[in-house]
Amino acid sequence: MPYPPKRVVYIIRSIDHPERRYIGVTADLPARLAAHNDGQNRCTAQWRPWRVDVCVEFHSEGIASRFERFLKSGAGHAFARRHFCDAS
Repeated sequence: MPYPPKRVVYIIRSIDHPERRYIGVTADLPARLAAHNDGQNRCTAQWRPWRVDVCVEFHSEGIASRFERFLKSGAGHAFARRHFCDAS
């Protein structure tokens, strides 16, 4: 039986503007990072280039989506700053 595609929740940080972060979910992190760096996302285009700070892989799309929504909340931003992201 084939395995279902994994989902990755990621946090990227702007290299030129390190205070700028973006949280997303994808099945193909290298392709998604390339899309961000190519300016294909309106929300991230002006802060290019980007690098991956954190990626967490999930076996379920539903669980990944819930974790992404949490990270985008106020409590989730605080959690990410405290546990994942340093100032450098």
